[in-house]
Amino acid sequence: MSDSSIISNSTLQISIVIPLFNEDESLPPLHDWIVKVMEKNNFSYEIIFVNDGSTDNSWNVIEELAEKNKNVKAICFSRNYGKSAALDAGFKIVKGEVIITMDADLQDSPDEIPELYDLIKNQEFDLISGWKKKRHDPLSKTLPTKIFNAATRAFSGIKLNDFNCGLKAYKVEVVRTLNVYGEMHRYLPVLAKWNGFTKIGEKVVEHRARQFGSTKFGLERFTNGLLDLLSVTFITRFKKKPMHFFGTLGLLSFFIGFGIALAILVEKFFGSNMIIEREPVDMPIFYISLLAISVGTQLFLAGFIAEMIVIHSNERNDYIISKEI
Repeated sequence: MSDSSIISNSTLQISIVIPLFNEDESLPPLHDWIVKVMEKNNFSYEIIFVNDGSTDNSWNVIEELAEKNKNVKAICFSRNYGKSAALDAGFKIVKGEVIITMDADLQDSPDEIPELYDLIKNQEFDLISGWKKKRHDPLSKTLPTKIFNAATRAFSGIKLNDFNCGLKAYKVEVVRTLNVYGEMHRYLPVLAKWNGFTKIGEKVVEHRARQFGSTKFGLERFTNGLLDLLSVTFITRFKKKPMHFFGTLGLLSFFIGFGIALAILVEKFFGSNMIIEREPVDMPIFYISLLAISVGTQLFLAGFIAEMIVIHSNERNDYIISKEI
């Protein structure tokens, strides 16, 4: 091992975070490819593999790579927690100035790293998202992806073509602010923007055909995409002030119902009875007004309880790390 591959005590230039699940065959060639790019460009770097509960030989392969290259770090989850948890764990230990994320299946090219680094470090972008403009995927994957990206652009106002591309680059300050959990890895640019990092760009990157194994994502990621989008939209806008959402809807519903009920009573007791010819209890609109009042009250109380939870809660992931390198 050459001296250039040893991490110095000074700040590293690049941290590469690679979440993985059952990718033992692709890890050695991916590692060697990354090291080749790093040494060619004289980058100081670290590679952080996050083993998301693999059931194959992935962890043993990572241990072998770490023995050969002291720049390799690794985290092993006790079970499969998902890509968001894996990224969150990796982000917590990075030491580089620029953070690169990429998938472990060799579909992302490490040759893109130097240009991604330049965009962040020298052109001062906060976040660069890869765009797999030419994809090696069937229509059953590319069409839902286009729909998902169009919906996310409309909701977030961020003009990216490929939100879910695993190959991204960040300033380290950006990842320090990200709390990635659930399925939020799809919306990292949205979360970054909400945290005040608005200089977000895009770079066309190579999409390579998978060499080993099969994809770990099924059609359920598309069926869940809309729900995830609504969730992240709510979280980014009302995360700290849920009363602004629930309270507004609650007051609106309450006053609509109260207004209808009041109009019925006023007309009944003080009007000409031209509008109301029956008893209020015989009118469907009377019960609609009561329902609106009841729903409004419950929404307002839900907002109040949510405010109390936000005040007294500490955000955290619940993944368990069983091993580390």
